Amino acid sequence: MKILVIGSGGREHALVWKLSQSPRVEALFCAPGNPGITRLARCVPIKTDDLEGLAAFVKRKAIDLTVVGPELPLTLGIVDRFREAGLRIVGPPQKAAEIEASKAFSKTFMERHRIPTARARIFHEPEPAILYIKEHGAPMVVKADGLAAGKGVIIAQDEAEAVQAIDLILRRKAFGEAGNRVLLEDLLEGEEASFLVFTDGKTIVPMVTSQDHKRVFDQDRGPNTGGMGAYSPAPVLTEALQQQVLREIVRPTLDGLAREGRPYQGILYVGLMLTPEGPKVLEYNARFGDPETQVILTRLETDLAEIFDAMASGVLDRVRVRWRPAVSVCAVLTAKGYPATYETGRPITGIDRAEVGEGVVVFHAGTQLLDGELVTAGGRVLGVTAVGDDFQQARERVYEAISRIRFEGMHCRMDIGLKGLKATEGSA
Repeated sequence: MKILVIGSGGREHALVWKLSQSPRVEALFCAPGNPGITRLARCVPIKTDDLEGLAAFVKRKAIDLTVVGPELPLTLGIVDRFREAGLRIVGPPQKAAEIEASKAFSKTFMERHRIPTARARIFHEPEPAILYIKEHGAPMVVKADGLAAGKGVIIAQDEAEAVQAIDLILRRKAFGEAGNRVLLEDLLEGEEASFLVFTDGKTIVPMVTSQDHKRVFDQDRGPNTGGMGAYSPAPVLTEALQQQVLREIVRPTLDGLAREGRPYQGILYVGLMLTPEGPKVLEYNARFGDPETQVILTRLETDLAEIFDAMASGVLDRVRVRWRPAVSVCAVLTAKGYPATYETGRPITGIDRAEVGEGVVVFHAGTQLLDGELVTAGGRVLGVTAVGDDFQQARERVYEAISRIRFEGMHCRMDIGLKGLKATEGSA
């Protein structure tokens, strides 16, 4: 089978890494890919939003299956375009992907289908939004409606911060068209977790649980990012809670989309807040998360190509998906200044020495080759991932590997997986 993976980040490197282990895969391509991916697949210089160019490449190379990594091509309708051309692809069509593309749509969708989530109001203009803030009070969450690379969510602790967020999004257009509308949402209290499933539209196969770390600094301080690290499993998501999420959130979501003429096939990601009243939805993603993918796929035993093939054919119920009973931890190395303006072009050394460590894989996210030298090319540069028998071993392997990597201005959180470690120690 010939497979094309679309994307260029750490998530796509993890997808290619796992697919490259499949005996079913005879040729593996990635568009546009990154220097880490080039070791495993042939990278082709086609942008993720060039739907016609991607379709032409798939036809020319007789690709059997395309796997979409990032959200942009999904929200542009790549699945619809490919299916119209008779090309097999894994991912939801454009109308189904709107649950990620528009937070306003996803919020009203959840309200229509009685899926538990925070109360919110939607505003197009700053003045009514500011009036609502003064009447409603703070803290509250201010969200840009559209795609903002994980940075369009501002947790305002007081009214002044909320008003500043409205000015940033609606007046100053910090997130461009993604900020044409804002949601003012009640702040939920509890612990966050990520719940992802494979689905062909009928069968739902839950993945192992994971927990992301959005804030840039230790102890969940500082601004939100695209993700500073993750670990799997997430002990806070007990088996009982997982069944509740499937019953009260995942199944009603897929059934609701189908009833509205938006049938869903692909990866469904549910960002959860585990509140005292039960799990509630913070957000949907219409694809794998990053860096959750890195910790989930390093625990997957089943052939990923087999899973994707079954999803595209609507026969996911024929695949038995198995997982390693292990712990995986991923810590993201970022460039100086991230998530604000960050530096690029800094030479990177030590990856080969880092990967000598047992159970360690270094996934490239924002890197490029410049005159034959590996340099930084993004805010999130590398995702150092390690699998261990328990949280302590996985954490030790990750941070030992990180100690061998160098680039100017390198930053990472030092507490990734610590919550999981404490939770398991407390239950021991």
